[in-house]
Amino acid sequence: MTSAGLTAAREKMQAAGVDEVAIRTFAHYYGLLEAGETGMIPESTIDPVDMESLADVEVADEAASAALRTTAVIKLNGGLGTSMGMDRAKSLLCVRRGLSFLDVIARQILHLRQEHGAPLPLILMNSFRTSADTMDALARYEDLPVAGLPLEFLQNKEPKLLVDGLTPAEWPADPTLEWCPPGHGDIYTALRGTGLLDRLLEAGYERVFISNSDNLGATPDPRVAGWFAASGAPFAIEAVRRTPSDRKGGHFARRKSDDRLVLRETAQTLDEDKAALADLERHRFCSTNNIWVDLAALKAVLDERDGVLGLPMIRNEKTVDPADKTSPKVIQVESAMGAAIEVFEGATLIEVGRDRFVPVKTTNDLLVLRSDVYSLGQDFVLDQVSESLPFIDLDDDYYKLVDGFDRRFPEGAPSLKQATSLRVDGDVTFGKGVEVVGDVKVQGEAGKRIEPGTVLKEDAAPHA
Repeated sequence: MTSAGLTAAREKMQAAGVDEVAIRTFAHYYGLLEAGETGMIPESTIDPVDMESLADVEVADEAASAALRTTAVIKLNGGLGTSMGMDRAKSLLCVRRGLSFLDVIARQILHLRQEHGAPLPLILMNSFRTSADTMDALARYEDLPVAGLPLEFLQNKEPKLLVDGLTPAEWPADPTLEWCPPGHGDIYTALRGTGLLDRLLEAGYERVFISNSDNLGATPDPRVAGWFAASGAPFAIEAVRRTPSDRKGGHFARRKSDDRLVLRETAQTLDEDKAALADLERHRFCSTNNIWVDLAALKAVLDERDGVLGLPMIRNEKTVDPADKTSPKVIQVESAMGAAIEVFEGATLIEVGRDRFVPVKTTNDLLVLRSDVYSLGQDFVLDQVSESLPFIDLDDDYYKLVDGFDRRFPEGAPSLKQATSLRVDGDVTFGKGVEVVGDVKVQGEAGKRIEPGTVLKEDAAPHA
């Protein structure tokens, strides 16, 4: 018998025009919630993994180009960058030479098309909040659309559920806050529900490369495309070695019960297993969220499961208004795109360099991206020119939000290619041409300014 809470949620989704496949998927997770499922993956049920490295793989140039010619590209572009104080698509943020993430992505795609004679369609999975701004920004690239395919499709939405009773939350002060995205695992549901999966197959595309729009290292590299095509795998994820900054994040493992690869997120880790999660020697690899999917294999699995892929559930507890901690507690039911690795028999992993994983989650990351640590060539691919990435820790009170960050770097980022770390404590504005060398900590009271051309050195007073 269907519960009153699920009935109400179904009716709310139907009234909002949510696709039926998405409603069935939500009902699947609702049943898990009612049954007390937490989505946890205990350490006792998994083993560490190892994998081959792209550096050791040989791919002939023609095979690489041939694979690219039957590849489509999807960028996840539903995020608003709210953690950095933005209220529009995060991908519209300026990153280099007056270019936004979207500008760089579009130019990467156009360059690869010309170089390899590939149609290489670019399709964005937008949310209802990011669609209009994104499409306006891409209108300048008249050659970007590919005949017969859209430039975007929309991710689904679902109601937030009250912790007490699992009924849809109501928030008359701002009804949009009653809804949430289902996590990026929704991409498979949306591909099917919008009909895009079938359209790609009918147009002759064999695989799709999926990645985040805030990761400019995630190009549809022909060599990786060639490797994936030759592997025969239905599904693959690019992985990188975890570093100390990844200790609190998810990782790959192998499930003991069926030998399937799994992706364990932090929200799926028991408190008593947090030490194992942070053990970089035991769990050495994390996800770039750069994913390669065989489209025919995806269609077969979705058909077999009536459109419900059944990814592991992530139970995310928040407040209905994230800015009001006194508002009612709600559950957001989510799933992770990479978790689909456990669904496909024969799915695999490949280790890639950190140059394919340049995510921007904070203004600390943004400062490195805007600095001379990277160069941007004619192919619009990021090239790390420094030996290592510097550690950046900017005072959240002044730099966390993009507006405050930009005010304190009015003439661009300092030179960081010789920096090991930069820690800023207090309200400090940086002039043009400042250089950071080694490990540097800057402390300052409100209004402190680092003069143009200053060289900040480890254990040394600033000098011009």
